[in-house]
Amino acid sequence: MNPASLRWKIAVLVAMASCSVAAVVGVLVHRATFDRSLRIGEDRAVLAVTQAADEYLRTGTATSDALRDPAELPEGLRQRLTSAETVTWYSEERPDQPWMWAARPVGDHVVTAKIDMGTELRSLRALDRNMVKAALAALAVVVPVSALAAELPNRRLRRVAATARLIADGDLNARTEAGGSDEIAGISAAVDSMAATLQRRLLAEQRFTADVAHDLRTPLMGLLTATGLLPDGEATDLVRDRVGVLRSLVEDLLEISRLDAGAEQAERSPVPLGDLVSESLRRLDLTARLTVEGDPVADTDPRRLDRIIANLVANAHRHGRPPVEVRVSGRTIVIRDHGPGFPDDLLAEGPRRFRTGRAERGQGHGLGLAIALGQAQVIGAELVFANAPDGGAIVTILLPG
Repeated sequence: MNPASLRWKIAVLVAMASCSVAAVVGVLVHRATFDRSLRIGEDRAVLAVTQAADEYLRTGTATSDALRDPAELPEGLRQRLTSAETVTWYSEERPDQPWMWAARPVGDHVVTAKIDMGTELRSLRALDRNMVKAALAALAVVVPVSALAAELPNRRLRRVAATARLIADGDLNARTEAGGSDEIAGISAAVDSMAATLQRRLLAEQRFTADVAHDLRTPLMGLLTATGLLPDGEATDLVRDRVGVLRSLVEDLLEISRLDAGAEQAERSPVPLGDLVSESLRRLDLTARLTVEGDPVADTDPRRLDRIIANLVANAHRHGRPPVEVRVSGRTIVIRDHGPGFPDDLLAEGPRRFRTGRAERGQGHGLGLAIALGQAQVIGAELVFANAPDGGAIVTILLPG
């Protein structure tokens, strides 16, 4: 029932077209009927004045209404008396009682006839009213019928829009499956083709990521073993640090691949959230202010929730500024830093892989938030990204009930 929907716009367009046609037809019928009434009135008036003139010429007498002095005639009729021919004039001095005059000069006098046109006027007005009623009755039928007829293409367009939203939300298996050969079918086919192309490209990207991660894992293990054999020193520490970063990247890529493949399954159990968050912060060895309200417990996967919290807190330390605050209340966990905040594109589109946002939030391979979001989807949690009014990034973890 949205008044801005296409079905009502079509109904309004049909109504406007119907009104235009009815108005044009009504004006034409009104004008034709009026002209016909004038012609009939003129014929009656001319016939009456001809009979009166013949009688006057034959007998020399005429009724007082028929024989008039030119000065007594209406101005419009008197101006037409320029010859000996019979002239007519339609008088509308009284709109509710028009007259049709006919006059013919006879000597010093004028023979006239006066026909009452009130009956024709009332008939014409009755015809106008009937045409208006007929037009309104036709609109009362045409508008609902046009709205119902427009529902079918409107429903097909809504299905295309719903499918496009599903694709935008990540469901690349969604298809419109619309048949036909009209424009809507063309749009549907284009949306289905776009979804299929995106799906193929995404699957190719996921396979490539998984293959690269698996292929890198074996030489990386050898590299880790080799760094352990190096003598201690500044150069060795630098090599070990870079190898550790590379190992972290490969592990993140493998985790992303498992999440993309849908192979991850949550193993739920009752978890004391305060203890879990505290233990997670302790293992990270990062400073954070922890506030726990009450004794909250949630039915979730503790390993995956620990991974989410670790990634978010590490991201806050890496890209934000201290102090980093963690607050646990009910089934909600809020992590906040006091840095420059999240970039606008992340707030609008969510985390994207291999992007760290603006430069002031630091550098990195940009997988931490994407992994946290993927693990949250596995356990049925929701991540809400926002910026604090006084500065800083805020991530809220909403655990399911």
